[in-house]
Amino acid sequence: MTKKLVLASNNAKKAVELQTLLAPLGVEIVPQGKLGVTEAEEPYFTFLENALAKARHAAKSTGLPAIADDSGICVAALGGAPGVLSARFAGEPKSDERNNQYLLEKLANLPASQRGAWYYCCLVLVRHADDPCPLVADGEWHGEILTAPHGEGGFGYDPLFWLPQKNQSAAELPAEEKNAISHRGVAMRKLLERLREQPLE
Repeated sequence: MTKKLVLASNNAKKAVELQTLLAPLGVEIVPQGKLGVTEAEEPYFTFLENALAKARHAAKSTGLPAIADDSGICVAALGGAPGVLSARFAGEPKSDERNNQYLLEKLANLPASQRGAWYYCCLVLVRHADDPCPLVADGEWHGEILTAPHGEGGFGYDPLFWLPQKNQSAAELPAEEKNAISHRGVAMRKLLERLREQPLE
């Protein structure tokens, strides 16, 4: 029997990534927008706190188990920024293109040796809104920030995220390969292990 799990996000590409990873457990991802759930406030300074707030909000609004992902890119030269503000780095309305441009401006003239960055993902799954023991998993993906976009795939900062070991940007990776090595893929596999130990009812 398929189990429904509300995704506390309306990001269609994120939903597809998570659905692909969760399909083997017979779990169907339902984006919160399809159930009329509004976006939760994300007032916190850490990915963990924001992910937990989003998951609890979606679960409370639907009565279903919910999963939330809070993720972003952290740049060493910027003290870890944009971090939790990754989606809104260049302000409202959210725009990947403007965010990428703003990041390039912030790092202008920095040599490659100072352009280190990492994607970070925190996944939180709650069985109900007041779940005292949420399942939590995280993952990191390290690379460098390019001086110009490269590649057409992915989303977010992927066109600027260079992977020296692959000699490609994240936006050039096939989806299957990205899922295998990305911050979200790493976090998801950890969460899958937790779910195998503690399945959804």
